Amino acid sequence: MSSEILINSTSYETRIALVENGQLAQFHLQRPTEKGLVGNIYRGRVVRVLPGMQAAFVDIGLERTGFLYVDDVFISNAELDDRMMNRTNPCGKLEFSSSIPDSETSPTPGRAIDDLLTEGQDITVQVGKDPIGTKGARLTCHITLPCRNLVFMPLTDHIGISRKIEDDDVRQGLKERIETLRPAGTGFIVRTVAENASAEELEADMEFLMLLWDEIQDLSKQTTDIPAIIYEDLDITFRSVRDLFTEDVRSLILDDRDTYNKLLRFVQTFAPNLQNRLSYYQGDAPLFEAHGIDVEISRALEKKVWLRSGGYIIIETTEALSVIDVNTGRFVGKSDLEDTIFKTNMEAAKEIAYQLRLRNIGGIIIIDFIDMEDEQHREELFNSFKEAVKKDKSRINILRLSEFGLVQMTRKRNCENLTQMMCEPCHYCAGEGVLKSRRTVCYEIFRKISRQAKHHNGYNITVTVHPRVADMLLKEEEQVTNDLERDTGKRLTIIPSKKLHIEKYELNWEHI
Repeated sequence: MSSEILINSTSYETRIALVENGQLAQFHLQRPTEKGLVGNIYRGRVVRVLPGMQAAFVDIGLERTGFLYVDDVFISNAELDDRMMNRTNPCGKLEFSSSIPDSETSPTPGRAIDDLLTEGQDITVQVGKDPIGTKGARLTCHITLPCRNLVFMPLTDHIGISRKIEDDDVRQGLKERIETLRPAGTGFIVRTVAENASAEELEADMEFLMLLWDEIQDLSKQTTDIPAIIYEDLDITFRSVRDLFTEDVRSLILDDRDTYNKLLRFVQTFAPNLQNRLSYYQGDAPLFEAHGIDVEISRALEKKVWLRSGGYIIIETTEALSVIDVNTGRFVGKSDLEDTIFKTNMEAAKEIAYQLRLRNIGGIIIIDFIDMEDEQHREELFNSFKEAVKKDKSRINILRLSEFGLVQMTRKRNCENLTQMMCEPCHYCAGEGVLKSRRTVCYEIFRKISRQAKHHNGYNITVTVHPRVADMLLKEEEQVTNDLERDTGKRLTIIPSKKLHIEKYELNWEHI
């Protein structure tokens, strides 16, 4: 696979595109006014404990309090014993220890939230999910610190290997190396990029992450002005190098000289073997325009996505879930109906997997494929879709195709999707997504005139409406308009006005 990363950096916005085989595969956006919070670590204060939800709200200094679920709380056994013996101290402090033997610290399964936390308590938490819509940030006490090759889990005794590394011998070798290097009681996840990393590279990452964790702990203990941020994750530009810039990427192109110089120093430190793939763009046309990225982004904001065959999919996202509908559209096939439906569904499966990744659609997703009677076709479709989502790094769970042709799935959501980042609710329809039809507006006008006419003897009416509504009143509804004039004895003058919203109109009664 041929991949490249394009970074368009300005003072007001940074845009990052991952292009695979000439097609936009991932798009990331960061604005100074809307900076993501995932990975940041805060010293916060518990403001409310909710036993009925087994969760707590924590003030970390944002507009909305963060949400901390009981399974995401981590507390030392010693402190838990102290709290259970003395439940009268409402301002206890939850601290982390850099040395974490299994015998002294453990997760807290089966514990109630009010056994672990009290209102007014200070606590160190990390943002796991950005605030989305009306929901505050999702928080966790299980800290993770990513680096180039490893992810450090200082409070977890576990070694994990990326599922993208499939060779069993390589997986076992990496696990043995980490086991030899890691401090007792700590955890590490080996990232995909580390498949061919040397022991020296792994050790360097490990040392860096442990020093960073010690620094975070010191800041947490010294912080007295709560809530406060004690660690801020890398900005989107450096994260793109850390997370996306792998051996599979043939080039990383930037259009800002200062950003290029900063990234070059970063790459020389953490991935020196890739520094010759970094380049500064000096073309006449803007970087994204020259590579056709702006057009692809615009298409990714549309609800309807056309397939090559002539079929299409519709993507609708609500706060709770996303629904994707598959249709044959203009595709009529060449043999029979079942074959036409099967080909449309197979093409849609690949496109849907691509769109989920590109648009960063997460949460619960329902896909309504066109119903097929052939069991073999249904099995092939399901397997094809499972294969298509393998490129996606987000955690995905898929249920089998139902008898109605529905696929239910979940995709891990850490931040807002592309539409939420780049769009806002329509001020015309208040986010409903639909407007009253012109005919509905016309009939509202007719009814209102009929009601008010009896109270306006000796008056004619001037109706000011949007030009499209005026056009319907004077053409398609001309007969009804004439009948209304006859029945009410009023003369109707229709005036188009572009200043009016299509659903709005004005009735002015003028004395004869």
